[in-house]
Amino acid sequence: MTKKGENIYKRKDSRWEGRYIKGRTSENKIIYGSVYGKTYSETKQKLIVLKAKHIEPVQKINPYAGTFSEWLSFWFTSKVKNEVKPTTYSSYYRMIKKYILPFLGDYELKKMTISVIQNFVVSLQEQGLSPRTIYNIFSILKKCLNAAKVQGFIAENPCYSATLPKSIKKEIRVLTVQQQRKLEVAALKEEWCSPIILSLYSGLRVGEISGLKWSDIDFQNNLIQVRRTVSRIVAENSYDAKTKLIEGSPKSKHSNREIPLAKNLKEYLKQYSQRTSSIYVVSKTCSITEPRIITYRFKKTLKEAGLPDTNFHVLRHTFATRCIEKGVDIVSLSKILGHQSTKMTLDTYTGSLLETRRMAMTKLDRMFNHSF
Repeated sequence: MTKKGENIYKRKDSRWEGRYIKGRTSENKIIYGSVYGKTYSETKQKLIVLKAKHIEPVQKINPYAGTFSEWLSFWFTSKVKNEVKPTTYSSYYRMIKKYILPFLGDYELKKMTISVIQNFVVSLQEQGLSPRTIYNIFSILKKCLNAAKVQGFIAENPCYSATLPKSIKKEIRVLTVQQQRKLEVAALKEEWCSPIILSLYSGLRVGEISGLKWSDIDFQNNLIQVRRTVSRIVAENSYDAKTKLIEGSPKSKHSNREIPLAKNLKEYLKQYSQRTSSIYVVSKTCSITEPRIITYRFKKTLKEAGLPDTNFHVLRHTFATRCIEKGVDIVSLSKILGHQSTKMTLDTYTGSLLETRRMAMTKLDRMFNHSF
């Protein structure tokens, strides 16, 4: 029968299928081909012939003469800059400048060994970085060296043999119902439309709230349209500022969404829409209110409400948790939050779902027949 590593399997239609490597993409990803037969032996014979025809040629190596810093700079400016969003580019830029170049920049590209990469990972751990942050930094390094391998500058990408610290999933922070009520009381005292109220009753991210315009609120059809997000990114070519504010598309294609506008939030927004001349929903001076100002004012409101310090994103988590507690299904919640999949929603709010499952079991338990 089939042996481990052969890539021969029996299909549901009773045929046998064998898979072989028939090529690679420009990004070095494997392209598989398939062959079929009525029996295992027939499929294996066909596979042997095809594998012989598609033996991967040995890549000709033309070692790069410069440093890793020089190659990274070329790859980053010529390829990455044209392929990712400005916010992603800015994030990469910060991590490269702060973590990657100080440790690896002076190495020759051809001397980037497994040992060097593993020592780099250890150095990141020693700086007290979280496993998630280390993974993000390592991902940039891996992509960069993959590009060098495709160009034939190195024989193998040493990142594939490195060991990363295990990620420990942190429990999300959520406001209790009592804490939420206290915060709402403080937020409703604001003279302008409160980003706190908006997030607690729509699940919007801080950047999405910052970029929300009155034209995005469809009062007739009761919808909030999420069409942009505001971010502060690195200003590489600026002499008088290190960062700059940009309006861009939402985090992902799934983040570009429509959120149902409930009655109470609608009435709350309507009263402010009639009292302002600003095009932005959250605006104290008729101009855009950037995320860090929203965050700063949020911290002040927390103090006024007598609540412990936390980040603005806790409001989004609180919104999602309240939805689950009220019985909102995961598919609908995932769409409202703009998640890429329901799996992401499930993974994020496992704790909240556990409480919901307990409630469900309690309700079901009431049907238990005690007459036996």
